[in-house]
Amino acid sequence: MKISIIAAITQNNGIGKNNDLLCHLSEDLKRFKKLTMGKPVLMGRKTYESLPFQPLPGRENIIISHQKNLQFPGAKISNSLDEALALCKNAPEIFVCGGAQIYELFIPYADSLFLTKILQDFEADAFFPEINYQNWQQINKENKHDAKTGLDFIFEDYTRKPAN
Repeated sequence: MKISIIAAITQNNGIGKNNDLLCHLSEDLKRFKKLTMGKPVLMGRKTYESLPFQPLPGRENIIISHQKNLQFPGAKISNSLDEALALCKNAPEIFVCGGAQIYELFIPYADSLFLTKILQDFEADAFFPEINYQNWQQINKENKHDAKTGLDFIFEDYTRKPAN
C-alpha cells in the first residue's frame, strides 16, 4: 500500500487556524479532489469536523482519534495508526490529509508527498512537521497564481528516496 500525504502549507509551515484552512485556493481544492477521489482518506477528528461536507464523497473516510466511542455517519473510526491502516489494507494507495498530529504520525511511513506551498505566511495555530527534503526526490513542480486571492503558490510532489 502506498501512503501519500497531501497538504497545503505556508512558508512558515502553517496549515490551519481555529480548525480551518488558512486560505481557500480553488485550484488546490480541485487538485485535492482529483488526487484523492476513489481512495481512502485518513484524517484526525478535528480535520474531519472542519470539512464542509461529511464524509468526503467518493472516498472512504477514516478518522483517527484517541477518543473512544466516536461515531460519524459514513466514516470509519480508528484509535491508532495500525488500526487505520488495517481498515484500508486492500487499497493500493491511501491519502493522509491532516491535521498536524496525524501528519507527524504518518510522515515516517509515507511514500509520497503532494504539497501545495503557499508563498506567503499566515498566522496559524497548526503546523506541518519539518521535512528533511534530502530524503525526498521532487517529481513535479508547478508554479501557480490564484487571481481571486492574489496568492502565488507551487504544487510540489515528492517520492521518498530509497534507503541506503
